[in-house]
Amino acid sequence: MTQPGVSPQPLSNTLVTIIALCCGLIVANIYYAQPIIELLAPEVGLSAHSASLIVSLTQIGYALGLFFLVPLADLIENKRLMLITLAVSFLSLVGTALADSPNVMLILCLMIGMSSVSVQVLIPLAAHLSSDEKRGQVLGNIMAGLLLGILLARPISSLIADHFGWRAVFYFAAGCMVFIAGVIYFAIPSRQPTHKTTYFKLLKSLKQLMISQPVLRQRSLFQALMFASFSLFWTSVPVVLAREYGLSQSEIALFALVGAAGAVAAPIVGRLADKGYTHQVSLLAKVIAAVCFLPSLFELPYGIIVLALTGVFIDFAVQANMVLGQRAVYALEPQSRARLNAIYMTSIFVGGAVGSLIASPLYEAGGWTGIAMVATGMPLISLIGYLVTTQKQSKAVS
Repeated sequence: MTQPGVSPQPLSNTLVTIIALCCGLIVANIYYAQPIIELLAPEVGLSAHSASLIVSLTQIGYALGLFFLVPLADLIENKRLMLITLAVSFLSLVGTALADSPNVMLILCLMIGMSSVSVQVLIPLAAHLSSDEKRGQVLGNIMAGLLLGILLARPISSLIADHFGWRAVFYFAAGCMVFIAGVIYFAIPSRQPTHKTTYFKLLKSLKQLMISQPVLRQRSLFQALMFASFSLFWTSVPVVLAREYGLSQSEIALFALVGAAGAVAAPIVGRLADKGYTHQVSLLAKVIAAVCFLPSLFELPYGIIVLALTGVFIDFAVQANMVLGQRAVYALEPQSRARLNAIYMTSIFVGGAVGSLIASPLYEAGGWTGIAMVATGMPLISLIGYLVTTQKQSKAVS
């Protein structure tokens, strides 16, 4: 008889691939609107100045879902929770495809974000099913699928919008949710958590985890700053490419594909973390993120190539730092992984929402120079904070 909270199935390579695929397709919901806001916003009555609200509200919704829904994975059966949130995602995506007013669009964007958190139930589930010595590798492979979903969502969205209109993007995403629901129902093992408590006590315990776990606080803050820079770049760069370089939606899609090269970071970093190189790779990731925008501040020939390389490096750095942070956070209290993940990922997507929110007004006020300077400053603060905390920890040990 299977123990509560334990899967009867081993975490095979096939299952890891299935989980990675599901994570990528679900998280893509948050990013489909990003490259097409120039098409979408005028049609639903949003001004150029407020267009980035579409992206930022989706990320705010995701952060709310992480905080209020993901902790339920430590309380109720995981598969049922995922299927319910997928059903809400489906309805919200169809509603977005039909929307014709700004208020309806923004409310539905918030709902899309909130209901897309099933991906953050899947990831801790994979951590539960994997062995300690391979957890970094498993998380790295799954996070590669997650990042590919984030990065490929943009070119897919641009291509569909260019040929069939922006509404078709959301119909496509709704169809993907139906497919994923079937995969999860038949392929993902059930997991009934062992916690016996109430929902409100579960939420209250989030505060205690934040207070008692300095590693959680530090990793959450550092990755939030990194992700804010990432989100600022990818929200503003489609507008830059359209206005300053005259690229079409299909050409912007090809540009976004370049960024997918950053997905190779996750499996590599996961293996390095398993071998004990967490500190070195964390430091390297923050340094790369802090310097990768600097070349784009200068008037260089082939500026579009410089922007593409910036995209590759910021994706690589942010992905590497996220995997390392997750591995460190999951090791703190194995029985509380869903709540630890909720705090960690909520912090990250609050950072992402801030990056998206300031993208449009910052670009309108300061152009690309303003974007690049702010996007450099965020990971620089993360780097300085990391150096200070690691120095204090070294002194405490010695």
